[in-house]
Amino acid sequence: MKHLYLLLLFISLYPAAVFAQVDSANNQTDSLRKDSLRPKPRIRITDSTRVIKPRILHIDSLQLKDSIRVKDSLRSVQQAADSLQKKLKEQLPVQVLKEGDKKIFTGKEYLFYYLIFLLILFGLLRRAFAKYFYDLFRVFFKTTLKQRQTQEQLLQSSLASVLMNSFFVLSGGLYVNFLLQYFQLVISDNFWLQYAYCAGALAAIYSVKYIGLKVTGWLFNVSNAADSYIFIVFIINKMLGIFLLPFLLLLAFANDPLYSSAMIISWMGIGLLLIYRFILSYGALRKEVKLNSFHFILYILGFEVIPLLLIYKLLLLIF
Repeated sequence: MKHLYLLLLFISLYPAAVFAQVDSANNQTDSLRKDSLRPKPRIRITDSTRVIKPRILHIDSLQLKDSIRVKDSLRSVQQAADSLQKKLKEQLPVQVLKEGDKKIFTGKEYLFYYLIFLLILFGLLRRAFAKYFYDLFRVFFKTTLKQRQTQEQLLQSSLASVLMNSFFVLSGGLYVNFLLQYFQLVISDNFWLQYAYCAGALAAIYSVKYIGLKVTGWLFNVSNAADSYIFIVFIINKMLGIFLLPFLLLLAFANDPLYSSAMIISWMGIGLLLIYRFILSYGALRKEVKLNSFHFILYILGFEVIPLLLIYKLLLLIF
């Protein structure tokens, strides 16, 4: 009976306990739903944003200050560079190039290279034909040798003679070009084109002179006298081509008063060489032809001086 009473009591109390648990579980779920549906507080987020924003603004202000300082420093450096450049322009004759400017060569570079070429050419000729140069200087300074003997000594090397005559045309044409510029008789604005005209004219003049003397000697049966005169003329021309080399360097790069002094000294040297040529020619022609000094002076005036004066007058009229 006791066991029966306890069983009935358990059966009567079990549903109440079960419902209590269910109610407690329902209450817990309801509270969880209410908590989930309840809006979450945003006070912390807004506070964090409020704290972060001043920091960002503070960093931006520092960056702005640094950029302003950099700009000010760059501006001061630029001003200092401009002032330095201005002072250099005032004190130095050299033009200061800015960064990014294109450098343009407008000087005498090609003339310098050409003069170096002439010097190297002369050195090569001197090295290749040493015997010819030795005989050339020996004949030029020793006038007591017989004319026929000197012709035989130098005419053995025809190649060296032709090359030295060509060298005279190159150096003499350049000197004539400088001479035209000195007297402001400009044929062409292009320096090298004018040089080509001068060298071509010099070559044409002496070619015509050579042919004319050969024809004259054949017509009047004085071929030996004509050959002697041609030999002396071209010997002096070869020496003249060598003599002009240092003056070409001075005339190319020197300024006044050195430029004018070099020009005057070159005139004096050319005049002495021409006078020496006339003396040698007169002595050689007197042995071959019956010629007095008056006829020889007439020949010099008619075939040497007057053509040069006519060319000079023609240049004055044209240019």
